[in-house]
Amino acid sequence: MRNEFCGQVTEKYLDQQVEVCGWVGNRRDHGGVIFIDLRDHTGLVQVVVEPDNEAAFKIADGARYEYCLRVKGMVRNRPDGQGNSKLATGQIEVVVDEYHVLNPSKPLPFMLDENPGENVRLQYRYLDLRRDNMQHNMRLRSKLTHALRNHLHQSEFLDIETPILTKATPEGARDFLVPSRMNPGQFYAMPQSPQLFKQLLMMSGMDRYYQIARCFRDEDLRADRQPEFTQLDIEMAFVEQEDVLQMAEKLIRDTFKEVMDIELANPFPRMTYAEAMRRYGSDKPDLRIDLELVDVADAVKDSEFKVFSAPANDPKGRVAVLKVPQGGANFTRKQIDEYEPYARRFGARGLAWIKVNDKAAGKDGLQSPIVKFLSDDALAGILSSTQAEDGDLLFFGAGKFNEVTQFMGALRIKVGQDIGRVSDTWEPLWVVDFPMFEFNEDEKRWDALHHPFTAPTGSVEALQNNPGEALSKGYDMVLNGVELGGGSIRIHDQKMQSSVLELLGISEQQAEEKFGFLLEALQFGCPPHGGIAFGVDRMATLMCGEESIREVIAFPKTSSGACPLTNAPSTIEAAQLADVHVQVIEPEKDD
Repeated sequence: MRNEFCGQVTEKYLDQQVEVCGWVGNRRDHGGVIFIDLRDHTGLVQVVVEPDNEAAFKIADGARYEYCLRVKGMVRNRPDGQGNSKLATGQIEVVVDEYHVLNPSKPLPFMLDENPGENVRLQYRYLDLRRDNMQHNMRLRSKLTHALRNHLHQSEFLDIETPILTKATPEGARDFLVPSRMNPGQFYAMPQSPQLFKQLLMMSGMDRYYQIARCFRDEDLRADRQPEFTQLDIEMAFVEQEDVLQMAEKLIRDTFKEVMDIELANPFPRMTYAEAMRRYGSDKPDLRIDLELVDVADAVKDSEFKVFSAPANDPKGRVAVLKVPQGGANFTRKQIDEYEPYARRFGARGLAWIKVNDKAAGKDGLQSPIVKFLSDDALAGILSSTQAEDGDLLFFGAGKFNEVTQFMGALRIKVGQDIGRVSDTWEPLWVVDFPMFEFNEDEKRWDALHHPFTAPTGSVEALQNNPGEALSKGYDMVLNGVELGGGSIRIHDQKMQSSVLELLGISEQQAEEKFGFLLEALQFGCPPHGGIAFGVDRMATLMCGEESIREVIAFPKTSSGACPLTNAPSTIEAAQLADVHVQVIEPEKDD
């Protein structure tokens, strides 16, 4: 139906006939001559319908916004002074010989140069995807996945599909469940990841595996989460941690170069989990922000100010400072007070602060409601530890280590953004040496920080004797404060795997029910193996400069997990539910 795309009809086609298809972006009637901006995914071309072509002119006279057209015509130069240097097609126009309306359009619910609410955009996603920004995002995403595949194929990885209907296994989030018609009362689970299957593939001698896999998690949503998402899943046999890190780093460096022409650091810097939490309050620190947290427990541990001294003397406590440099002391009291409710959202009980107006004047040069509670020695220690200078503002966090680390880390990001301390760079990072477990205070048991199949750095005996101090062979790749991917060396020893499951409170019977096939497979000459999985949605979001992964997914869900386009999820007729042996119990409604 066409021999060229709209955005590619340039001067090289002068005095030649072209056939193009697209949508009406704009229509103008100038003195009996109709001008139409015809648009497809490559751009637009100006189409001219002259009155002497009566048949075409009559049809074009009724053309409206987003009509779908096919035109055939001769390419000529635009008249002098009417060119558009901003367009690749801006020096030419197509004079119509034949004009066909492939499909008219009724008035759109929104103009494509508008930005309506998210629900409207998703309800009419097929229209939203016509917009230039969404066209760019989806095409860049396609280029991204193509580059990833090419790199892995050239590195002799096998593209192998794993099941979508599988067994429910505890991997950290709720499963989406699928009832089985042929097995009454039994359910499949949608995979949260292909984790166990890719480990089995390493046991099968496949050696190097990858898959661009669909994954499903029934959890609360936010900007970087969807109930279904895409990840690049990779696994390698006969490797140690360094092998995986080198492979993954080269993959991402080459991909960013090919897709974005961006040179990432070589090598990526590395940081332990403990250092990342101490300095940045996050296991995915954004290194574009040059602010850091500083511990001042030693300076305040002898203070009579119990808000500081109590956590300073608690082995599980923390007193940390975030210094706001270069004019932070110029913040108004209103500006400072606005940070407290923000910090409370992340677990803070309050947010103390000190303005450093004149460091040389000692206590008299400091401004804060808490200065009167701190000794001269404590204040001097704080100023020394933070290397504070005149004009700086100090924010304090005090309490349990994890709580302080969390809200001060969030505050660091917020302040850094507010004062313009986010550099225009790409800052990759490996975070390594994760703890093997974290203690669940609510349920009084250990949880796996990554997942139950991550290998510890020590022996079975060391793990059992001191699980709280055990480190794992887990690693995360972080880019600009986003966890781009995470992985680990896996447990390939059956005794170690059983010990980890036992520490997680999974009984021998439960382990056999949930993971019996894995535990058995580990006994048949399982090789050492490890891998990593990258969030394709997150990677595309970063490359496109978007804030939400919904902007790089063709048909995403809303924050409540709904699809306004198809009205999913929806109720199912009783007869269809009966086929799969399911009965719906409506939740009780509060009077």
